[in-house]
Amino acid sequence: MDARAKLGRDDALRLASQASRVIVAKGKKVADFCMKDKPGLDKLLEAMLGPTGNLRAPTLRAGRTLLVGFNEDAYANVILT
Repeated sequence: MDARAKLGRDDALRLASQASRVIVAKGKKVADFCMKDKPGLDKLLEAMLGPTGNLRAPTLRAGRTLLVGFNEDAYANVILT
């Protein structure tokens, strides 16, 4: 997939549905969604999408974990485990 491709609401939901855990980082704040707990779609999408309605970058899938946004500690915890 082209790294410059814009991914919207439907793409975000598809990626989240394939994950067992979604971690969304916005600056120093990190939200951790366990998909087994069926988090509210509005709350999940609000965290995952930026002000333009596109999936926030960077986005990384590591196994069954989806990381959206960047937080060094969150990446280190997922990548090193």
